[in-house]
Amino acid sequence: MMDRLLELLNTDARMDAGTLAVMLDTTKEEIERRIAKYEEEGVIRGYKPLLDYEKIDTQYVEAVIELRVTPKKDFGFEEIAQKVSQYPEVDSVYLMSGGYDLHVRVVGKTFKDVAMFVAQRLAQLDGVVSTATHFVLSRYKDRGVYMTDMPGDERGNISL
Repeated sequence: MMDRLLELLNTDARMDAGTLAVMLDTTKEEIERRIAKYEEEGVIRGYKPLLDYEKIDTQYVEAVIELRVTPKKDFGFEEIAQKVSQYPEVDSVYLMSGGYDLHVRVVGKTFKDVAMFVAQRLAQLDGVVSTATHFVLSRYKDRGVYMTDMPGDERGNISL
């Protein structure tokens, strides 16, 4: 079971230690100590904003790429996952069960840029058997955050 402090930070990493202390009935210093410990242990890996690319002036395209790979002897999928992770276009890489091996999320400036990245860099890597690229057309919810303005229930509240 996840620590309540981690749950709160995962919901809103911008909450200050004082607010968290009140919510968890402890001191600000205790919260700061626990957060520092989580960071030191690598439990908390970073803090990153969740951007709505549709509201940014610069053009961005998101894609999910499925990679089927041949694992290396003595290294498994780690070696190729590390290589893929090092490309600046790559936002995330996951080892998956099922129909493909690696799930790669890429952010680029245009559809063509992403397609060229896949064709010229990812598909060319030793061990990559096949790729399948899926462009993100719209995000409705990302990491627990609604990315669109959800319309309210227009039926109204009726009580008898």
